[in-house]
Amino acid sequence: MSAKKSVEPSPESIARFNRKRLAAEEGARALLDVERRGTDIRKNMARLRDLRETKEAADAVLLASLPAPVPKKRRGKLGR
Repeated sequence: MSAKKSVEPSPESIARFNRKRLAAEEGARALLDVERRGTDIRKNMARLRDLRETKEAADAVLLASLPAPVPKKRRGKLGR
């Protein structure tokens, strides 16, 4: 008596195949989402860096246009 394999897949093998397929699809979507978020973060960091550098340059120009501060005269110690 020999056991003959059925041509049709069992319900368990169909369910296993579907779980693997869904996991692969979700994994691919997750990787794309991570890449998209990374790109968005890098763009925002570049935007913020440009803003900071622009502000620093404007501050430097403003400081250069102000007159030099006059040093205060020191007073001697009292009681001498």
